[in-house]
Amino acid sequence: MSILQKARQYEESHIDDIDSKPEFHVSPVIGWLNDPNGFSLYQEEVHLFYQYHPYDTEWGPMHWGHYKTDDFIKWEYLPIAIAPDEEYDLIGCFSGSAIEHDGKHVLFYTGVTESESSNNGSEILQNQCIAIGDGIDYQKPKENPIIDGELLPEGFSNIDFRDPKVWKEDDVFHMVVANRNNDGKGQILLFQSDTLMNWKFTTVLMEYKKQFGNMWECPDFFKLDSKHILIISPQDMMARDLEYHNGNNVVYFLGEYNKEQHVFEDETSYAVDYGLDFYAPQTMQAADGRRILIGWMQSWDTKLKGADHNWVGMMTIPRELKLINNRLIQTPVREIEQYRHNKVNYVDYEIKGHTYVEGISGRTIDMMIDLLNGEYSTFDISFAQNEDYRVYCSYNKKDNILKFDRKYSGLHRDIICEREVKLASNTLKNIRVLLDKYSAEIFINDGEQVLSSLYFTPLEAKDIQFYCDGSVNINIEKFDIIVHR
Repeated sequence: MSILQKARQYEESHIDDIDSKPEFHVSPVIGWLNDPNGFSLYQEEVHLFYQYHPYDTEWGPMHWGHYKTDDFIKWEYLPIAIAPDEEYDLIGCFSGSAIEHDGKHVLFYTGVTESESSNNGSEILQNQCIAIGDGIDYQKPKENPIIDGELLPEGFSNIDFRDPKVWKEDDVFHMVVANRNNDGKGQILLFQSDTLMNWKFTTVLMEYKKQFGNMWECPDFFKLDSKHILIISPQDMMARDLEYHNGNNVVYFLGEYNKEQHVFEDETSYAVDYGLDFYAPQTMQAADGRRILIGWMQSWDTKLKGADHNWVGMMTIPRELKLINNRLIQTPVREIEQYRHNKVNYVDYEIKGHTYVEGISGRTIDMMIDLLNGEYSTFDISFAQNEDYRVYCSYNKKDNILKFDRKYSGLHRDIICEREVKLASNTLKNIRVLLDKYSAEIFINDGEQVLSSLYFTPLEAKDIQFYCDGSVNINIEKFDIIVHR
């Protein structure tokens, strides 16, 4: 039995174990999930692959798990697409992307292998590879790897060289790849090809900036309205005020791109997400032209998991991207509205002190809150709550800061629990809370900023409570999200 067949058989034996899984967020059938891969259209359906180790709830030899959907919310399981089974990828099939070409679905990934080094030792090498398939089964051609160290300029590392993102424009295939030079500094490389098999190095699209960590992972480069956006996931990044937290971050650079000279001039940069658990996002262009982003809702630093779960890792809700006033705006895909049930609505409702509102509870909900008027300094929303637990976000009006806090979510270890964000607007006008059993995605001021975080509070804790130290009038619109599998 092949490595791929063995992995597929093992995964299939666990397919019915869904009770502990999120209602409408992608999670693995079994084992470990991290980066989204190959987020793409193929034959008018959306496919999503992901870094996958089915045999353990810890990171291990990377396979590519696989789902597809026609609405970004209800996902259909498909068998594992590729496994580490060739000499050039035996250590793992790392992150990458996918496109449709000549009726086939083409996956681009980083093959990781071990090679003898010049000092008679060994070293780990990363090269770019492809697999070609029909949406279910994929074959690795004999031409692999299609980009290896021979195509890299002198002084560029073949050890940190990964995460190809490919797109086609003007009959030319373009690929951005994360790399580190021999001085240990991160950079994003651009390659081009006419055939998908024969690539050439074009330029360094963007190079190291001191404040943005070391190795830059998972690049994505696309046009949104009149600007170009480069998204990277820097490692080993120090915090700077409230804009970036320590460790592994996700940053977007907004600027102008001269595609004839292949020069990207960045103008401004911000964090993509301000929560505790967000990394390695990837975007695609939907059939209707929308740019959709999905990210790994997890943290390398924390690795939070459910105590009794045989799986680890989940994705964010897919998000529609817009550009307003040179800020990246993110909102849940509109298709989620098809799964809204049991509407509860209040208009001009006064919150004073600790307040429960009839009908406002649940762990799989979509809730919109408009803050109208009032005299107060603090406004809180607590959820996943009962007498023992609560997770909450708290708005400090004077400092214009929103804080997320999960320290009372039932944790038995000392991990990072708080994250604060300075609002881009001068006040909190509205907040959207999207909950799915073990996750919260908080969309501030129509998606101007987002915080994504996990908590594994027991599911019976489902109360929602508001608090205001003065009084404030709010509108509330709340729905249960139900996805019939």
